[in-house]
Amino acid sequence: MKVKKLSSVKREAWVVFSRYIRLRDCLRTTGSKDYGECITCNNQFEFKDLDAGHFIPGRHNANLFSERGVNAQCRVCNRFKGGNQLEYRRQIVKLYGLGADEELEKEAKEIKKYTIAELEELKRYYQELIKGLEG
Repeated sequence: MKVKKLSSVKREAWVVFSRYIRLRDCLRTTGSKDYGECITCNNQFEFKDLDAGHFIPGRHNANLFSERGVNAQCRVCNRFKGGNQLEYRRQIVKLYGLGADEELEKEAKEIKKYTIAELEELKRYYQELIKGLEG
């Protein structure tokens, strides 16, 4: 039996989580599984052209799998505009309420060391959520 490395299990969990976030936000913004709106520029993109972009850059462990802190974002905003932070902050407050941005900043400062078991559980959890959304 091959022993999995923490880094590969984390990557597997991220792939599933990212799919969940993009699917959730496509359905929330357009009602379609095939396309959705970028949280920061509000333009519509095909599912395959959306990233799961972090409000707090750097993908730190404490906010890596944050459902409020990760949202569907176009590649231009996420990768080439540094996350389009000012507009992202505005949208976080609009979506989740006043102070949500500060809660996410605090969360990002927390150190979280995931175990392989925790990551595998996260992967299973988000796979189930995806099934529910795709159903």
